[in-house]
Amino acid sequence: MYLVDGTVVTSASDLKKAAECEFAFLRELDVKLGRDTLFEPVADPMLERAGRLGDAHERRVLESYRERFGAGVVEIDRPDLRDADQVAAAVAATLAAFESGAPVVFQATFVDDGFVGFADFIVREPDGRYLVQDSKLARRARVTALLQLAAYATQLARLGIPRADTVELLLGDGTTSSHRLDDIEPVYLLRRARLEQIVADRIADDGPAAWGDPRYTLDGRCPTCDLEVQAHRDPLLVAGLRTTQRAHLFEAGITTIDAFAASQGPIDGILEATLEGLRLQAKLQLAAEAATAAAEAAGQRGPDDPPLPPPVVVREPGALAAIPTPDPGDLFFDFEGDPLYTEGSATEWGLDYLFGMIDNDEQFTPLWAHSFAEEREALVKFLELVKLRQAAHPGLHIYHYASYERTHLTSIAARHGVGEADVDQLLADGVLVDLYPIVKRAVRVGSRSYSIKKLEPLYMGDQLREADVKSGGDSILEYVRARELLATGDVDPATGLAGAAAAQHVLDDLAEYNRYDCVSTLRLRDWLLDLARREHVEPVPALLIAEPTGKSYEASPLAVQLQRLAGPADDPERDADHTALALAAAAIDYHDRELKTFWWGHFFRVEQPLEAWEDHRDVLVVDPARTVVLHDWYREGRQQHDRRELLLRGRIAPGSRFSQGADLYVLYEWPAPFPSTSRRPGSRAWTSATVIEATADGVRVEERGVAGETWRALPMALVPGNPPPAGRQRDAIAEWAAPIVSRHPVWPRDPAVDLLRRIPPRTRSGALAALPDHEYVGVVVRSLGDLDDSYLAVQGPPGTGKTYVASRVIARLVGHHGWKVGVVAQSHAVVEHLLDAVLAAGLDPRLVAKAPKDRDDDTERGWTVIEKNGASSFIAANQATGFVYGGTAWDFANADRVGRRALDLLVVDEAGQFSLASTIAASVAARRLLLLGDPQQLPQVSQGTHPEPVDTSALGWIADGHDVLPAEYGYFLAESRRMHPALAAPVSRLSYEGELRSHDCASLRGIDGIPPGLTPVAVEHDGNTTESAEEADEVVRIVGDLLGRAYTGTRDTADGPEQADPRPLQQTDLIVVTPYNAQLALVRDRLDRAGYTAVPVGTVDKFQGQEAAVAIVSLAASSATVAPRGVEFLLLKNRLNVAISRAKVAAYLVYSPGLLDALPRTPLGVAQLSAFARLVGVELPRVGGAAAATDAPTATDAPNSGSAATDVSNAPVVATP
Repeated sequence: MYLVDGTVVTSASDLKKAAECEFAFLRELDVKLGRDTLFEPVADPMLERAGRLGDAHERRVLESYRERFGAGVVEIDRPDLRDADQVAAAVAATLAAFESGAPVVFQATFVDDGFVGFADFIVREPDGRYLVQDSKLARRARVTALLQLAAYATQLARLGIPRADTVELLLGDGTTSSHRLDDIEPVYLLRRARLEQIVADRIADDGPAAWGDPRYTLDGRCPTCDLEVQAHRDPLLVAGLRTTQRAHLFEAGITTIDAFAASQGPIDGILEATLEGLRLQAKLQLAAEAATAAAEAAGQRGPDDPPLPPPVVVREPGALAAIPTPDPGDLFFDFEGDPLYTEGSATEWGLDYLFGMIDNDEQFTPLWAHSFAEEREALVKFLELVKLRQAAHPGLHIYHYASYERTHLTSIAARHGVGEADVDQLLADGVLVDLYPIVKRAVRVGSRSYSIKKLEPLYMGDQLREADVKSGGDSILEYVRARELLATGDVDPATGLAGAAAAQHVLDDLAEYNRYDCVSTLRLRDWLLDLARREHVEPVPALLIAEPTGKSYEASPLAVQLQRLAGPADDPERDADHTALALAAAAIDYHDRELKTFWWGHFFRVEQPLEAWEDHRDVLVVDPARTVVLHDWYREGRQQHDRRELLLRGRIAPGSRFSQGADLYVLYEWPAPFPSTSRRPGSRAWTSATVIEATADGVRVEERGVAGETWRALPMALVPGNPPPAGRQRDAIAEWAAPIVSRHPVWPRDPAVDLLRRIPPRTRSGALAALPDHEYVGVVVRSLGDLDDSYLAVQGPPGTGKTYVASRVIARLVGHHGWKVGVVAQSHAVVEHLLDAVLAAGLDPRLVAKAPKDRDDDTERGWTVIEKNGASSFIAANQATGFVYGGTAWDFANADRVGRRALDLLVVDEAGQFSLASTIAASVAARRLLLLGDPQQLPQVSQGTHPEPVDTSALGWIADGHDVLPAEYGYFLAESRRMHPALAAPVSRLSYEGELRSHDCASLRGIDGIPPGLTPVAVEHDGNTTESAEEADEVVRIVGDLLGRAYTGTRDTADGPEQADPRPLQQTDLIVVTPYNAQLALVRDRLDRAGYTAVPVGTVDKFQGQEAAVAIVSLAASSATVAPRGVEFLLLKNRLNVAISRAKVAAYLVYSPGLLDALPRTPLGVAQLSAFARLVGVELPRVGGAAAATDAPTATDAPNSGSAATDVSNAPVVATP
């Protein structure tokens, strides 16, 4: 931001600042305008160092372009913005470079009505278009960097310079992050218009920006905000209070920490248990303030004296039992690390330069590492030391505070490829003990921060630290200074020493700082043990009972062999075949990683404070006041365990899905009301519960007794249960992978191999069959018959007849050609739906078979019902005729049920939600695969973290980021018979690159007085997170307006579909879709009160595969900043696609305009918000004379008063105070 001749000139970096915190940006503007002479920006030495390193990274990129293009790199000198002639010369040089077709333009200068920008690199592509690049030190794409790229690309468009469809970030680890302009430019334009507006508002106002001005967003935690938080005694002073919770307090009229501490009763939007803890926290902090003020008033301490010990309340004594019994071998451990350290090519970043530890006698052991090689050596030494110590002291534990040590041990082992199994074993055995979650669960401390340094007044006494190095940031800067002293030989003015001696003196100070941290951890452990004794909580020895943990495992030998063949993941020469080898390696241990990740997540929920995981998917935090015991403990028939039925009500995390029959866990606070076999004392206990049904406002479960005992207590949460066992899938994958190794470099002829290699389907004729007039059944049959041990993909968007095509293909292959066909999917219901369609296509029911999901399921089926292990008999009996056998991946991976390659074809239904690993496991049963589904529907959900995307869906892998399946891989069903053309159009632009269209029959449907298509309905509301009464009322209004109108549908005839007779629109012709269970319950209640009890309401997953005349979608959240899990969840294109495309004639999208105001946190969120802006038809600012395209009627207008200060047709901002 600059003030030039009284005019405010903004830049792309100002977009970044304003997006992070508008209040801080405006305070900086106030300083420029001379309105705030008291505010001084806080210097950040770490940020300044990062800037210097970023400049060095930029120079390396520039040098690489100089080496490639020589004089073809045009370098523009950055002008002094106060000199108009310099600015004009830089702009002219930039334009001349583009006009001459320069291969690379460095520091291209753009000026446009108060906007100034300097682009790092703009590179000419082979097609003559220019690609905008920015060098960033970060190792991943950041949203604010994407805004800068979009700003420069927009300037190219304004100047008429042809630009590429993508932009690129050249990241600090040597990788390139590419992003579609379509995914980021709409958000950039919205943010640019917002920047104009807030600057114009400030110019029009008098005085500096006021804290709490509702017109402006704030970060709440940045240095600028922190000064105001303290000055205004804002509730954000309360430790652990979130900005979303602050909003709820302000809505309740509570604007200070003092008022919050004095408040009583519930506050909408904050869970009762969370509110109670935060209120206690506020009271303790006020008590600490009062004690300090009283001591100073009495002359007992001065402002420079060490802080007084803060007041403490033991809130959850049972959590103190998580501290193990002290052992003579215990260690107390602390890392020191520099996140900006790098070497050589600067592709690896971050060095943990000191592994420090003490024993019970405070004997200090430092392991130094001044390079990546030494870091590897330090890790090896540390693990060897621990092993030797464990041999003498099997019960030892390693204590640390907060998660840094745990996560960095894991990441260092992964980086260097050593000790991974050893680190996993330490974690699995509970050897590492993090004291932070114990503190957070057990006590409340009257301190604004729970960092260990703020807790030290409680237990360090007169040893409280007074060293020069007082923080981790100080430690890093001192370490950098030591390296510089060693490298330069300079004299350290602080000591008079030079070179190595000076550097060693600094390192000695750092070692003492680290030793103190380790001592602090020991003293904290002992202080917590004292608290436990006072609360009569005894440390519990680790039990010797095994529990089903995500135990350490080493990669299988076969996976290791495949990974060696694949080579390193970051190899720039890695091609598709090496990627396929890496995927195969990852598939071998897929199920072990899934299980391991589940158990780490489970123990996180068991051990960490509730607020750390209450928003995790598939979690219900129980409200005891609303929960009902439907059927108390009972035992009947042959039941071996007592059972009871509960209706659990409370807060359901966004995106949760509680499927009927699912086995989950219920958690109980320590001490457990039943015998617990956990080896983790003090942690929450868990037992099993089965979902009976999910209701509008809760989940009905059946809970089982433990060891013959029952109890009256209610659980505190419902959480995910064990992932299903791998069964024979693990063995099937290993069997499939073995020939890849033994025959390397010759690839086996195999459909799953072709799939992983991402090569087009291999056919005998050399090409897939051509598609005449959308006659998909015949062409798919011909192509399948032509496959040479390969696969075929078919993408079927909503209403395009995917199931119809698949069922007719199967019926023809079995009935006419005697093929042996399997059908597999993610769920029994999907498999059975396709089998029903195969019968409808005319295939003999005796040739179609499946075992029921449950043995006691006596539902009558049209097809042949067989026993679980009856597949092999059915297959043997129908070899001559052909058959269809339906099952799960477990069935097809099991050679006792389906022999290897015994099938001519395996149909993978809903392959857009079926993982590559599961596809491989099931594929061993067949010579051909038909992948059928749509990756644009709800995505595959995986528990695990995998080294390669083997958890990606099979169709998603083949599509490779394309919304529409590339033609070389199969067929895209392009005509929807469900959606009216006016509705299919926005869905097509949202999710199918404009390739989806309606069949003629879809235009026959209509509703009297209602325009077909998508109608965005903007409803103003504020502060709502997962439920909005305003939107619920609007849904009721829309329903009332629709019911009874004449609805013209269609009916099938021998000559094809024709219009049916009009009839009144009924409640069951509508559906209401919402992403949040809280909104579901609220809408259900409002509809019931209005008498609309038959209108179905549900989350998106409930309606996948269904259709209705009208779909009404309510998003509920007021803004992206308060939406749980962000816009990445709320505005996920897949979710919006499924919700809108349920409709035949019309869809209503009810939303808050505030969703468009905030900047998402991730690049994915930016892409989602850009798509949403187009979908709801927001008028975007004009760029280069043309407005960005929108998909719907204008719902809101961008601010435009016509003045130069606010006209969004101009670039960001020109305003004269």
